[in-house]
Amino acid sequence: MLNMLEAAAEQMVVHRDFQAAFDTCDRSLQSLCGPEAEDSRSAEFKAGFCTIGIQALAELNQWPGVLPWVLQQYELQEKIPAKIMQMCILLYSKVGEPAVMQEAARVWLHCPSNSKASGFGTVAELHLLHVLVPLGHTDEARELIVGEVGGRAFTEDQRRTALDVVDEREQQNLEPPLNPGGGPNSAHSVSNKGAVVHKLTAMLRFLYKKLFMTGSGSFSLRRIFVAAVLVYMLLLRMDPALPSSFLWISKLLELLKQMWSSMVAPYYHSLTQSKGL
Repeated sequence: MLNMLEAAAEQMVVHRDFQAAFDTCDRSLQSLCGPEAEDSRSAEFKAGFCTIGIQALAELNQWPGVLPWVLQQYELQEKIPAKIMQMCILLYSKVGEPAVMQEAARVWLHCPSNSKASGFGTVAELHLLHVLVPLGHTDEARELIVGEVGGRAFTEDQRRTALDVVDEREQQNLEPPLNPGGGPNSAHSVSNKGAVVHKLTAMLRFLYKKLFMTGSGSFSLRRIFVAAVLVYMLLLRMDPALPSSFLWISKLLELLKQMWSSMVAPYYHSLTQSKGL
């Protein structure tokens, strides 16, 4: 499975043969079907193949088939992993079809077992910023923020900030547009709010867990290669838009500080002490 995953990544990034990359992922996922696919190792491979397959379909301009293909692998919306759900929301937002993910994200967020997932808060943020707000569904957005989902996903300060965003959007809906011809560009700008911040946060959290929580020597160069490929796709290939909002920048800053403390600070302090001696 690892060899197949590396082959799909090479076809995707090096050879840019998107159809071959998707076919490799699809065949590999079929071989993962069965009771043995429930263990954590197989689940990781499954998520990796889905990540590359989603990107391949997007490059082939077959994005309408992304969500059906993902559901074919996981059967139920609430069983889709958080990172795959995040990718789907960002993809359909990018192509201007956020409504496709509205029901799937709603079902996923209201599933009790998903509330314990590490990416639950990020899915809630993306659903709010890239689906509900661009669609103008302000009532549903407020319900998400102040309801049970918002209570688990956001801090009190984040809820207040999110409500301000929703109020601002509602005010914009009430005001006549200053430039009637600029509607599509405006909607596209809203749909891309915070995309880079969210993907950076997901990337850093992934690297932090793999590099510092799996133990020294257990993270092979082959896995680092696969991780680098996935990070490359998420950051550079999927959504090149610049961020227009930093609603959740505090989370990224907190994660950076955490990585500094674990990765650099000990060496920095020891170096400083040795110089002092």
